[in-house]
Amino acid sequence: RERVWQRLREVLSGLPALAGAAAAGNAELSEQERLILFERHLISREHAGKGRGSGIVLRPDERVAILVNEEDHLRMQALCPGLRLQDAWQAVDEVDSQLESRVPYAFSARWGYLTACPTNVGTGIRASVMLHLPGLALMEEMEPLVKGVAKIGLAVRGVWGEGTEAHGHLFQISNQMTLGEREADIVRNLEGIVAEIVDHERNARARLWTNREVILRDHVGRAAGILANAHVLSSREALDLLSALRLGLEM
Repeated sequence: RERVWQRLREVLSGLPALAGAAAAGNAELSEQERLILFERHLISREHAGKGRGSGIVLRPDERVAILVNEEDHLRMQALCPGLRLQDAWQAVDEVDSQLESRVPYAFSARWGYLTACPTNVGTGIRASVMLHLPGLALMEEMEPLVKGVAKIGLAVRGVWGEGTEAHGHLFQISNQMTLGEREADIVRNLEGIVAEIVDHERNARARLWTNREVILRDHVGRAAGILANAHVLSSREALDLLSALRLGLEM
C-alpha cells in the first residue's frame, strides 16, 4: 500500500491535468482534517478511516480529487455544480488518459478495468447527481420513484452515498451498471433520467402549493422559527430545517 501511494503520489503530482494539486497521505492528516474532506464530499467515509498507505491528491479548485488506496488502488472523481455530468466526465477522462500512459492498470480485454468490487468492473465509471427533492418527499411520492429508477438500473442513495439516509431531502441518483455499456451512454442515460425527475419535482411542488398550501406554509414557517431561535441543533436536524427553508425561498 505504501509503495502504491508513493508511486502514484509522484506520478499524479506531475500530471498537466492536476497542475498545482496538493498531495497528502492520510497519516499526515489529522482526524479533523479527514472529517472536513469527507463533509465536503472530497473523500469517502471509508477513505477517511484509512491510515498509512492511503492518500489524496486534490486540485486547487477542489473540482478533481484522486483517492489512492481507498477501496481500489485508484478512485478518480470530479465534482461540478448543476447538471454538468459531461464536464465532470471530461475532467476525469483527461486525468485518466494522462495517468494510464504512465502507470499500468489492471485491465482485461474481456471484463474491462478490474476492481476490488465486481460490481464496478468494465468501464469502472459511476456517474452521480445530487438532487433536492422536498416536493416529492412531502407529497409522499419518493417511494414509487425509487422503485421506478431501480428497475432501469439506477440507484438512489442518501446525502453521503451508499448506506446513508436522505437527510434534508437530498438524494443521490447514480448508475449501477458499469459493465457492457459505453461511458458516454452511461452519462447520457443518467442525464435524461435526472431531467425527468426534475420535472416530477417541479410538478410536485406545484401540486403542493395548490392542494396543501397551509401545510406547506406551516412546514416552512416552523423551520424558519426554529432556525432563528434554536441554540443547539444536530447536523441531521439542521439539514432537514435548511431543506424546508430552501424550499420556501425557491417557491
